[in-house]
Amino acid sequence: MTRRDAIETSARLAIIEQSGTAVMILTEGVERDELLHSRGTRAEVQRQLRILTDSAAGIAPEVCAALPEIDWSGWQAIGVQLGLPPGLVFDDALWFACEALVPATLLWLRVHRRSQPALFKMTM
Repeated sequence: MTRRDAIETSARLAIIEQSGTAVMILTEGVERDELLHSRGTRAEVQRQLRILTDSAAGIAPEVCAALPEIDWSGWQAIGVQLGLPPGLVFDDALWFACEALVPATLLWLRVHRRSQPALFKMTM
């Protein structure tokens, strides 16, 4: 991996972590129906999830392989579903991302930050 690729990877991982953390804060203690009927919170959660899915889509395959516990294909599917018109599939994807994918991704990013710190360093 080139130095530029390493910096891009660490930046994308940082964005994933920051967006995931924002989603966790926004949805803390919020039930599904509350989220789906809250214009402001829902809109911001959707925005953060789009940022996260876009960043995840740019992670190189070899990095994905180095972080196998993260559900990269799940993030790809969520990205597609969040591009659909509003409806049940969209709502289910939004809620699943908030309740399952984001917490699991943040957990594994913390684990891998300790075991593979080089992936997370933005040094020139």
